[in-house]
Amino acid sequence: MTITTTPSNGERFNRVIAFEVSKADLVVYCAPQDVSSTIPNTKSAVRRYLKKQTRTKPGPEVSDLLVVCEATGGYERFVLEAAAELGLACHRAHGSRVRAYARYRGTHAKSDAIDARLLADYGLHGENLKLYQPPSPAQDRLRALLGRRTELRRAMEAEQCGLDHALDKENIAHSIKALIAVLQRLLAGIEAKIVLLMKEDADLAEKARLLQGVKGIGPITAATLLGYVPELGSLSRGAAAALLGVAPFDRDSGKIKGKRHIFAGRGEARSCLYMAAISAMRYNPKFKEFATRLKQRGKPFKLVAAATMRKLATVVNAMLRTGTPKTAQTLA
Repeated sequence: MTITTTPSNGERFNRVIAFEVSKADLVVYCAPQDVSSTIPNTKSAVRRYLKKQTRTKPGPEVSDLLVVCEATGGYERFVLEAAAELGLACHRAHGSRVRAYARYRGTHAKSDAIDARLLADYGLHGENLKLYQPPSPAQDRLRALLGRRTELRRAMEAEQCGLDHALDKENIAHSIKALIAVLQRLLAGIEAKIVLLMKEDADLAEKARLLQGVKGIGPITAATLLGYVPELGSLSRGAAAALLGVAPFDRDSGKIKGKRHIFAGRGEARSCLYMAAISAMRYNPKFKEFATRLKQRGKPFKLVAAATMRKLATVVNAMLRTGTPKTAQTLA
């Protein structure tokens, strides 16, 4: 009997090449052939290995092959890039889901070889595996700029905390203020580059124009949403809320009816969406009316803010799907 897996796009696979990723090396396991090897974590090495594996089944028959790797903060990029260039289906697995699958299988031991086999098994048996879609060059640049902006903002926050508690005002405080000034200039430069990139790329420029049509969403918020959640516009309203981490999940058991809570999602986008929602609650008439109704029903502020974020996520997803700003007026 052939074991197959059905990803979210409906294709079926019965072969998996799993990559356990580290900074220098990749432990590779092929299933169901039961072949394991170790290669350098370089694009040329990954490309050579994948071409060798697909050479045995040339042409359209490689469609039964799935490449699986785990998200490791960027070290998996050579696997993703090589698979995309060779036209191979690829799934980037979420680390916590793979560990949960390991617990389900009763696998407690952990090593690179064990993890590679586990990833392959996860690829064969997993359901609704979302296939990796390579970003455009503009999206890659935008994501890198947004990441650097986050680093600079965190550095500024750390220095500001140090300034608040500095005892030697003459020397230490002066040094901290000088560094904060440098960070502010660097941050302004990065944000200017983000805005310029959004104007230069036609697709990003049109999407940013639609998003900024909603009062409460500025250029940086629009860039953050497009950079960290490029799927917006292709999702259902529930999927958009879940991806942004603003979907309420049930916490019931037996006769106990627990409070619904939001969690998970993409943190950078969720933080930015929160600030946009606070602004919309104050200055956008539609969202202000919505928030006021919830407050009048006795809902606490955090719940009102989360509900506004969820509504805002629904609006921006619908706007990008239809390509018209009228959706904002209809749904807000």
